[in-house]
Amino acid sequence: MIQPKRIYLAGPEVFFPAAEHQAIVAEKKRLLREYGLEGVDPLDTELTFSDDEEKPDFGHQIYRANRELMDRCDAIIANLTPFRGISADSGTVYEVGYMTGQGKPAFGFTLDSRRYRERAGSTNLDELGHTIEDFEMSDNLMIEGGIRDSGGQLFVAAQPGEHPFFSAELFRSCVRAAAYA
Repeated sequence: MIQPKRIYLAGPEVFFPAAEHQAIVAEKKRLLREYGLEGVDPLDTELTFSDDEEKPDFGHQIYRANRELMDRCDAIIANLTPFRGISADSGTVYEVGYMTGQGKPAFGFTLDSRRYRERAGSTNLDELGHTIEDFEMSDNLMIEGGIRDSGGQLFVAAQPGEHPFFSAELFRSCVRAAAYA
């Protein structure tokens, strides 16, 4: 039997309350199984934090554990819905870059249908006089360009999902594309 493709599940969900995170991840993994794929969540690791360990050291442990998970995956599906600002979660963006840097396909979705420039205020310059890019893309050109060049695709919601950061329909689009990549 051929082992199913392993898909790394990146996104800001790791910051959600535990029950909310677990429910979304369970649904993502269920949808992936429908296509013979295996979902790997960043929290699918067993890490322990001792009281005498410095927080930066624990942070580096998490980074290494997540990198090892990504190394054992074949592709990534990233939730690129803006989080804590006008752009995708910075850790998620790093993970997309890490995977595409290994030549692995990246697929992403966003529940915010506005273009990046619109989210930035629909102006040419920000309050500091810095140019705001206008390439009619959902996010920074490096994110969308990296996904496209990896052989993946970015899916943008036409309507809100059942959760501000999750839509089973939109996620299924990513899964379908990953299954046939």
